[in-house]
Amino acid sequence: MLFPAVLKSIVRTGSLRLIDGAGRINEYGNGTPPYCTVRLSARHLDYTLALNPELSIGEAYMDGLLTVEEGTLFDLLEIAARNYSNFEQVAWFSLLSRTTRRLKQHNPIGRARHNVAHHYDLSDQLYDLFLDKDRQYSCAYFTSKDDNLDTAQENKKRHIAAKLLLERPRLKILDLGSGWGGLGLYLAEETGADVTGVTLSVKQHQVAEARAAAAGLADRLRFHLRDYREESGQYDRVVSVGMFEHVGKKNYDEFFAKLGELLATDGVALLHSIGYADAPAPINPFIRKYIFPGADLPSLSEVFAAADRSGLIVTDVEILRLHYAETLRHWRERFIANWPRVAALYDERFCRMWEFYLVLCEIGFRFRSMMVFQMQLAKRADTIPLTRDYMVNWERANAPTAHRRIRTVE
Repeated sequence: MLFPAVLKSIVRTGSLRLIDGAGRINEYGNGTPPYCTVRLSARHLDYTLALNPELSIGEAYMDGLLTVEEGTLFDLLEIAARNYSNFEQVAWFSLLSRTTRRLKQHNPIGRARHNVAHHYDLSDQLYDLFLDKDRQYSCAYFTSKDDNLDTAQENKKRHIAAKLLLERPRLKILDLGSGWGGLGLYLAEETGADVTGVTLSVKQHQVAEARAAAAGLADRLRFHLRDYREESGQYDRVVSVGMFEHVGKKNYDEFFAKLGELLATDGVALLHSIGYADAPAPINPFIRKYIFPGADLPSLSEVFAAADRSGLIVTDVEILRLHYAETLRHWRERFIANWPRVAALYDERFCRMWEFYLVLCEIGFRFRSMMVFQMQLAKRADTIPLTRDYMVNWERANAPTAHRRIRTVE
């Protein structure tokens, strides 16, 4: 059987027991944790799982054909991650990796709208079941191991704001990929700035507009349903959180050229994105097919090169290492705790698909090369202070106090 034979040459760390499609028991690894027992309920999986495991293992789990009988899905994917380098010793895996590494996603406006709707226009109830109260769907910032998810997401907004140099009054701020409006609300309320957000999600746009009106901020906080490439004018500050992953590798030059067009001469931009800490590579095929069609993750080498070609100056970069792993852990635990309610909205297959997505991403940040970077950019080198003290000072001065409540999506 092909898949059991492949596992024998790959799984050297951890302890995996596989019950194949014929009911035979196969054991792999060195007897150390994590421990996991997996059952395949169809004989054809003994072959199909070997052809493209990065896609087909997730599909088999989603379809209920691969079940975890001992341990957890997290244990299974941790074993896979810890042995990932051994995959390159298998000839067709190495060929597949080299071939897909050259793929670059093209993302024209029409396709971008469709891709965003696939994920972000799902039921609002779904997101309420696992996100924080402000419905922040990006990496939180944990200043303490005791931070809960709501606190960590408030920390994230404050941390980003500190890098935007917001002391000047009446700033015009553009939020590219504004989601449900939480960051725009924070910037408008905390700094008095005039904020514009753009999103491609119909449902997110509706919620964000309603929140701006409910907060009494409609005169200086508005959200548009449009592609960032359709935006015009100039802004003192431009911020983008969790959108660059959807730009597509072929569009990086276009993105930074547009960023330069929108940014004032003395302006500051902040880009917050998931990326790879090592060589450029395509996004996981299961994530691209079922969760985020059209998405691509950049390496820092790709981002620096595109920013350089645009004429923008990279003035600061911070790597958030395990912050997203912790964020995903909170999301995963909340999602599983609300499994029956998610199944009532969709079905069991959807639940398994999203569990696989959340676990796979967390594994990527804990054991593989995924990370989050925050890149500050400007047009002039003298726009930014000589030291980073201004960031720390702003965060301390704007730390939460007892009278400030965490904002909630109503």
